[in-house]
Amino acid sequence: MLTKGDDYPLHQTPEPMALSGGNRNFYDRYFFNGYSPDGNIFFAAALGVYPQLDIMDAAFCVSIDGKQHNLRASKRMSSERLDLTVGPITVTIVEPLQQLGLTVTGNDSAISADIRFTARHQPIEEPRFIRREGPRLMMDYTRMTQNGDWSGIISVDGQDIDIANCRGTRDRSWGIRPIGASESQPPPAGAFPQFWWLWTPLNFDDHACFFHSNDDGDGLPWNRRGVVDAFSGSATEFEPKTIDLSYHSGSRRIKQVRLETGNGSLSITPRTGDAARTFYMSGLGYLHPVWGHGMDHGDLEVTHDVITLDPAPAIDMTTIHIQALSDTVLTVDAAEHRGVGVVEQLFIGPHATSGLTGLMDPAA
Repeated sequence: MLTKGDDYPLHQTPEPMALSGGNRNFYDRYFFNGYSPDGNIFFAAALGVYPQLDIMDAAFCVSIDGKQHNLRASKRMSSERLDLTVGPITVTIVEPLQQLGLTVTGNDSAISADIRFTARHQPIEEPRFIRREGPRLMMDYTRMTQNGDWSGIISVDGQDIDIANCRGTRDRSWGIRPIGASESQPPPAGAFPQFWWLWTPLNFDDHACFFHSNDDGDGLPWNRRGVVDAFSGSATEFEPKTIDLSYHSGSRRIKQVRLETGNGSLSITPRTGDAARTFYMSGLGYLHPVWGHGMDHGDLEVTHDVITLDPAPAIDMTTIHIQALSDTVLTVDAAEHRGVGVVEQLFIGPHATSGLTGLMDPAA
């Protein structure tokens, strides 16, 4: 079971790097997003490694001109975790924690790319996520999150787009979460009886700001934290007791979020109307019925599709998990900073404090 990874001093157990413990749901994952300030282009990418399933998958998506182009690929990785190429999609670690590259070479879709992410600050380590459904361990993972600037060219339908004015976020997470084929005997309440997830990475000229919350059905947080990073080397953590939020009527989509940060406040407003830019995370495989993370598609499979962006889609598993481009105002010590970021939301089941009921019933 020796692989290239065994030549690096990264071992955590007496086993070769190809082995990752005894839980078949172990994963190791990259995520990226980027957006222009005017919202004309929004792109995202992901690459997941599933050592126990011997599968690696990746996706690259571009939202532009009212359409979301989704390119997806999957391979059997033969236990080689350092070969971060899946079909046409490659992730390159140029300088750890500072620069990463993404390339999408020629394929049958309308998109290709040669782009680079450069960090704007040191990564933020989020609290460890541990969640059980009864006696079953469903989640146990760590994530680091980092904002940055983009450079390079994305091509869509033969049009080359310079993304030098784009900012965005990347994260790395690893541990245990549900992946691959469905459990043959899930917990009695089901694999996802309730899941309320809010994640808001935000970019300002002189600050980065992050807030996330996982809440239970009563609206009580089981994992929540915020960080304001001033780029001067000082990072301030905050954990508000309450979230002042509202939904758009007839949907589960956030209208506005307001938070107290300890020495100031934060207001986040997803864009609406012609300025709206909503990205469907199903393009990257999240909750996708066929291209869910860790699904086996054979030695190598590459596919693509195009989604026409609907301002009022039906509420289902392919549309409920989104990232919405948002305008935001951060107040620190009475000084106001304006920026752009995303509201990522996945709201399944009830959330009593904000008025959600049922599995996917819309807000009043």
